[in-house]
Amino acid sequence: MKTDILLRKAPPDLPSALRQIVDYRKSGLSLNHIVGCPLDCGYCVRHLFANFEMKKPHLVLDDDAAVRELVEHWAFRKDITPIQLLNRATDPFLPGVKDHLIRTLEILDGKGLRNPVLVITRWRVEPDDIQRLERLSNIKLTILVTWSGIDDTRLEPVESSIAEASLHTLRATASRTKAILYWRPLIAGINDTDAHLARARDLSEQASATVFSGLFHREEIRSYLRSVGFEDAYPEVARRKILPRDLEARILTAFGGRPLFRKTSCGIAFAHRSADYNGHFGLKDVCDICPGAQVERCATAHARPTPERVHELARECGLSLDHIGVDDRRIEVKNSTEQQRYFIQHALNYQVHDAVLPHFPRRHGRAEIGWS
Repeated sequence: MKTDILLRKAPPDLPSALRQIVDYRKSGLSLNHIVGCPLDCGYCVRHLFANFEMKKPHLVLDDDAAVRELVEHWAFRKDITPIQLLNRATDPFLPGVKDHLIRTLEILDGKGLRNPVLVITRWRVEPDDIQRLERLSNIKLTILVTWSGIDDTRLEPVESSIAEASLHTLRATASRTKAILYWRPLIAGINDTDAHLARARDLSEQASATVFSGLFHREEIRSYLRSVGFEDAYPEVARRKILPRDLEARILTAFGGRPLFRKTSCGIAFAHRSADYNGHFGLKDVCDICPGAQVERCATAHARPTPERVHELARECGLSLDHIGVDDRRIEVKNSTEQQRYFIQHALNYQVHDAVLPHFPRRHGRAEIGWS
């Protein structure tokens, strides 16, 4: 089925960062051949790509060509590399977009690939969509349904009831396709009341797992929120997501031992009964809330790589061999890019950190705001 006619072609003056449709992120090699979104979430990462004003989805490249670019990328590994679809500049279940989403999934599945595939949405997932998704037989598909409970339209104009309905539909009709309650962004003083936490706990029963995370508070996002009259959520901007220590403690108490995960890949691993492809097991304080069965899976798969294997992968991605160390927790490198770190991390199921960007104990890779 040819779907290109459903969307306009992207304009020639599209920012160069958005014309690069494949890039590496922590949760996988990310394919973004559609850009533009009308949902207007004030904290959207599209602010970082100068694309927030493009309200209609546009096609950068057709689905077949986009998949070719993905699987021919130097970092792609069959059955290993996690894949993210349409997570940077649109919502994959928007009208018009979702036909391309499902067609792209069908192309990947038709290649016999068994890679984990992540699709993140806050929009409507309908029974007909799930019927098509359930026909996929190879890829390990996870739908991460974003829910926040935020009712301030400057931050989030989309009703949270839409995500709630999608979760209920997935629970009722999906089997092979796994659903995760993607509880984000949690913002202190905005959507962290006892009622919010109780509602998230109730919704968690509709999903295979729940993953919670905080707010990206970059300068571009803060500037936009100020422009629409929203007072700064936090006193500073930060490179990493912000989720204060006290808020996390309240979340853990509210969930009372129900399956809850700090990291996306951990929730996905639990849903599919596999080991975490990001190798967080080496960081024991990340795993201290995980169900025992999941800890056992990750422990079985956790193997400290040899220096020779790490050096082989480092050469493959162009990373200097001068400053590489390996211990029982992680691989430490220097002067690296995210793409280099995540490539090695996914190839080995083992954490890779840059010495300049350390992960401090019990902060779980988050910004220091609310922890110092």
